[in-house]
Amino acid sequence: MSSNLFKSTVNEYLEDLPKPVQSKLYEAPATCLSIYRLLSPMAKFYIMAMVFNDKPLAMRDLTKWCKPSAKKMEFEALRRLESLHLIEYDTKRTNVRLNSIFRSNFRDCLTGSQDSNAFGSISSDDDEADKIETTFLDKFASHEWETILHFMVGTEGTPAPSSSVLSLLKLGGLMEGDSTLNITNTGFQFLLQDVNAQIWTLLLQYLNLTSELNMNPVDVLNFIFILGCLELGKSYSVSSLSETQVSMLADLKDLGLVYQKSSSSNKFYPTRLATTLTSDSSALKTPSMAVDQALEESEGQMMASNSRESIIIETNFKVYAYTNSPLEIAILNLFVQMKTRFSNLICGQITRESIRNALYNGITSDQIIKFLETHAHPQMRALAKEKLDKKVEFDASHNINTAGGAPQSKADGAISQHKLEVIPPNVVDQIKLWQLELDRIQTVEGYLFKDFANQQEYDMLSTYATELGVLVWGDKVKRKFFVTKDGMAQVADFANRKLRG
Repeated sequence: MSSNLFKSTVNEYLEDLPKPVQSKLYEAPATCLSIYRLLSPMAKFYIMAMVFNDKPLAMRDLTKWCKPSAKKMEFEALRRLESLHLIEYDTKRTNVRLNSIFRSNFRDCLTGSQDSNAFGSISSDDDEADKIETTFLDKFASHEWETILHFMVGTEGTPAPSSSVLSLLKLGGLMEGDSTLNITNTGFQFLLQDVNAQIWTLLLQYLNLTSELNMNPVDVLNFIFILGCLELGKSYSVSSLSETQVSMLADLKDLGLVYQKSSSSNKFYPTRLATTLTSDSSALKTPSMAVDQALEESEGQMMASNSRESIIIETNFKVYAYTNSPLEIAILNLFVQMKTRFSNLICGQITRESIRNALYNGITSDQIIKFLETHAHPQMRALAKEKLDKKVEFDASHNINTAGGAPQSKADGAISQHKLEVIPPNVVDQIKLWQLELDRIQTVEGYLFKDFANQQEYDMLSTYATELGVLVWGDKVKRKFFVTKDGMAQVADFANRKLRG
């Protein structure tokens, strides 16, 4: 999910919560585990380094763990941890320690010391005859979620989702209108996201409604995070849920996240869409992938797998998609000029006009490229892999010949210089250039540093800002530079320590 297009990501939502609400969330072990999963690798590393350490950690020691070239990642990891109040500094910011509530409950997760129903209570009356198979859950989740997407693009014959789902679509700005709902620019962008990002978009709108629905936001968040920790195919007892969480089941069922035979049933089943909510896996690029995976495992059918990787792009900008899905065709129509349609194949072309229409609808070039890469035909991937291998082999051979000595292993270095180019490079470059035609001016909110005593001060601070990745602009002659809003505090703190020591 692009942070520029959908600011209300789950991490940013959590960061904006008041500290007392965050502390209340950290009392639930499942929430602690889920939030940990959502963090960056470096932030996870810092947490694991402090979770079994009850004493404060000196900042001078912590900064030694990170290479100078990775200062930007260090800055972002510490900024996020501080915003979530997962770490606490002393008054002089010379020492840091993990939030005591989070540390205690996350440590219980790691050691298995949490309460028996901290991750849901598995139903004890689960008869074999009544057991729900994972294939059924996958098909149910796919049907519910794709019904929402088909409704958004106006597929004929698609029934309207429930009133609660319609409210979320309107509240999130994905659709607008009174008697007839129409998709918005934001809705077009929504369609190009992976299903996990789409679900979180609607769940965050659901969280914004909690006050109107007289629901406890902590209960709501905790239940969402618990769902991400449950086991697919198991039934869980409703008795362990709070009143707020029980009332959520019907709404979550409409989104395809849980299955419940009836509203009076004493158990529910999480679907694959729910159990992957907080995972790093990008396995579910579309809801139907859950069905595809189940079919491949149980029946070995490859048709479903091929349907999600069906697009071929040529260097002349022609596009061929092996699909008969109205949803996939509608999404392609957002940025491809359609030429011909057969029963299981559509032909079109990427043009300047088709891309500009997509850009005017708020879709970015990166989203278009990512969508094409995600759905690229397996033959395109194989061809790209073959080209990459040849480049790596050529570079390795070139390094051996120029070394003038014994052969050296240069494969890793060669690979780092190249990337897998699934989409023809000229197509990728041209799509980005068409966006640059419209994005001639960019605005960045931040702070200007000036009036340095000497060149050494300017060089030291501007270099530090560059290492953090927060430097937007600099003028060495006039001794001025501009940093982002997020980076200002870190640069100012560094200046106070180094210049005024």
